[in-house]
Amino acid sequence: MNPQMTVATAGRVLTQLRRDRRTVAMLLVMPSVLLGLMRWVYDDIPGLFDRVGPQLLGILPFVVMFVVTSVATLRERRAGTLERLLTTPMNKLDLLLGYGLAFALVAIVQSGIATALTMTWYGVDAEGRGGWALFVCSASVGVFGAATGLFASAFARTEFQAVQMLPAFVLPQFFLCGLLVPRERLGSVLNGISDFLPLSYAVDAMHESVAEGGLTGQIGRDLAVVGGGAFAALAAGATTLRRQTP
Repeated sequence: MNPQMTVATAGRVLTQLRRDRRTVAMLLVMPSVLLGLMRWVYDDIPGLFDRVGPQLLGILPFVVMFVVTSVATLRERRAGTLERLLTTPMNKLDLLLGYGLAFALVAIVQSGIATALTMTWYGVDAEGRGGWALFVCSASVGVFGAATGLFASAFARTEFQAVQMLPAFVLPQFFLCGLLVPRERLGSVLNGISDFLPLSYAVDAMHESVAEGGLTGQIGRDLAVVGGGAFAALAAGATTLRRQTP
């Protein structure tokens, strides 16, 4: 690993993102808008958004980061940028870590905006330092979404195919993470599958953050699983990253 190359790659990606205002708007604004929509949907059902809002605060950034990262990375590959970088002495893992670092910084800003709105305008009440814990959890899940998007982009040849990866990489985790049905109420087979899905631990961490009003040891263990999933996705992406020309 070469930290200088990783940081340089991250800087280049952030510079390109800054020029694409529509992508920046989608990354930073869309999760908050969707949370606001769900708050409106549940407006006449007291207490329901307080339960599902924090969990959505983790899931929505994951979905948005996955879609944008996978498409943006594929666009770079089709433009030949990744091909040129792979002809240099840069390590593949350094390259993907640079992309991951850039989108991780975006995920942190995105999560800060969404968490602030959730705790103020959207009215979610968390005890003690629960808001800070929600931000940490949301940012971690956003980083995991970006890493998964980088990995998924390796299997696509067009932007449409990148979006098609959504059902394979995102929807199973969404169905089994505990948002729709508590994981303990799933059947034994589905519950066992959910134990291997990082998004399940993210939802558990978000719920724990509100219930306990701050970071706990259990939240730390859950986020360690999410972080391990992000690093595993980046490492797997490095192994599948190939040059298209000799």
